[in-house]
Amino acid sequence: MALPVVAVVGRPNVGKSTLFNKLIGQRLSIVEDTPGVTRDRIYAKGEWRNRSFMLVDTGGIETVTDDVILKQMRRQAELAIERADVIVLVTDVRCGVTADDSAVASMLQKSGKPVVLAVNKCDSIGEPPMELYEFYNLGIGDPFPISAAHGHGTGDMLDAVYDLLPPEEQLEDDEDAIHVAIIGKPNVGKSSLVNRIAGEERAIVSNVAGTTRDATDTTVENEDGKFVLIDTAGIRKKARVTERIEHYSVLRAYMAVDRADVCLILIDATEGFTEQDSKVAGYAHEQGKASIIVVNKWDLIEKDNTTMKEFEEKLQRDFSFMSYAPFVFISAKTGQRVPKLFAKIREVYEQNAMRISTGMLNDVLAYATTRVQPPSDKGRRLKIYYMTQASTKPPTFVIFVNRADLFHFSYQRYIENQIRSTFGLTGTPVRFVVRERARDEK
Repeated sequence: MALPVVAVVGRPNVGKSTLFNKLIGQRLSIVEDTPGVTRDRIYAKGEWRNRSFMLVDTGGIETVTDDVILKQMRRQAELAIERADVIVLVTDVRCGVTADDSAVASMLQKSGKPVVLAVNKCDSIGEPPMELYEFYNLGIGDPFPISAAHGHGTGDMLDAVYDLLPPEEQLEDDEDAIHVAIIGKPNVGKSSLVNRIAGEERAIVSNVAGTTRDATDTTVENEDGKFVLIDTAGIRKKARVTERIEHYSVLRAYMAVDRADVCLILIDATEGFTEQDSKVAGYAHEQGKASIIVVNKWDLIEKDNTTMKEFEEKLQRDFSFMSYAPFVFISAKTGQRVPKLFAKIREVYEQNAMRISTGMLNDVLAYATTRVQPPSDKGRRLKIYYMTQASTKPPTFVIFVNRADLFHFSYQRYIENQIRSTFGLTGTPVRFVVRERARDEK
C-alpha cells in the first residue's frame, strides 16, 4: 500500500530541517543556520498514531530570486507540493509574518492541498506568545505553536496532519497477485519493459489507476501466476524535465517499493552502476523486499565469451550490500530473456516468504557451530542456545545467546551463509535479532 506524502515547506531558515529531523527521530537533514543548506528534497518514513507516511523535507522557497540554485530549490519545493497529500507550512514566530510567508501561503492556497500551519521557535512552555495570532493573517487556518528544537507542540501539529491524511485505501488487485516494482533511474527502460511484457506475453492486461499519482499498474497473468507491475516511469508530462525528473523519480521509486512484494532494479548496461542505482536498491534492501537486479539494453553491448561474467562480477562488487540478489540480463527492446523474469520473480517472492521450522534451523546451527567455534573474548566464549524464525518478508530469525556483545558481525554473516547454503533464500535479505537469555560468567 502506498504511503501518503507529507511535505514540509516554507521560506529559508525557519527550521524546516530541524522539524523534519525531530519528527523522524534522527539527524538526516543537515541543519545549519544558513539559508539554502537543504537544496534537494529529503525523504524519510514517519509515523503518528499507528499511521505511516512519507515525510519530505524541502529547501527554502525564495519567492523572487535570480540565484540559479535558489530557483532550483523552489522548483524542488513545488514538486513536493504537487506530490503531497498534506503540507506543513513552517514559519518563524520571531520574525512574524513576512512577505515571503504570505507569498508561500498564497502558492499553497492555489495548490488546493490541505495545509497545516506550524509557527516555529515558540520555545517557552505555557501560553503561546501574542505574536502567534498574527499568523491568522495568512488565511490558511489555525496556527500551531511548536518548537522544532525541543519538540513542544509537535504532537498537536501531527494530530492535525493525521486528520487530513487521505483514508487508507485497499489495493484493488487480487490478494494472490505478486506486486512487482520496476525501479531505476530515468531512461533505463522501465516503461519499455512493461510494454514488452504486456505486448508479447499474450497476457490478460488491464490498466488500473494505481495509488501513486500519475502511475499505472499493469496486471499480467500467465503460466507463472498473476502479477501487478508497478511502473515508476511515465512522468514526463511537463516541459522542464531535465532537473525535475532525477529527484522526482526517487520519491516515486520509494513509494513503489513500499507497495511491492518484489523489486526489479533496472540497470542500464551501457552506463553500468550509478549512485542513484545504489540509493534505490539500498531502500529496497532496508525495507526487506525481495529483489532482482535486471541489466537492460544488453543487446547494445559488444560481447565475447567472458563479457557477461565480467559484467556480473563488477556488479557483485557494486551491490555487495545485497549480494543475495540474482542478476538477469535482458533487452526490453528485443525481448531477450524477458520471459524468464516471471519464474525468477516467483522464486524470490517465495524465498522472501519462506518459513523454516525451528528444528531444521537448529540442526543447521549445531552443524555450523561444530564446524567453526563461536568467538571468545578474554576467556568468555559465545554460547548460542537456539534459533527460531520470528517472521517472514523478510525472513527474520531470533537467536538466543549468553552474551550479545560476543556475537560479532562476522560470525553472524557466517551463520547467515550456512542458512542460505541449506535453504536457499535467493533474492531476499535476512534479518537477525540477537537476544541474551542469561549471562554466563564462567
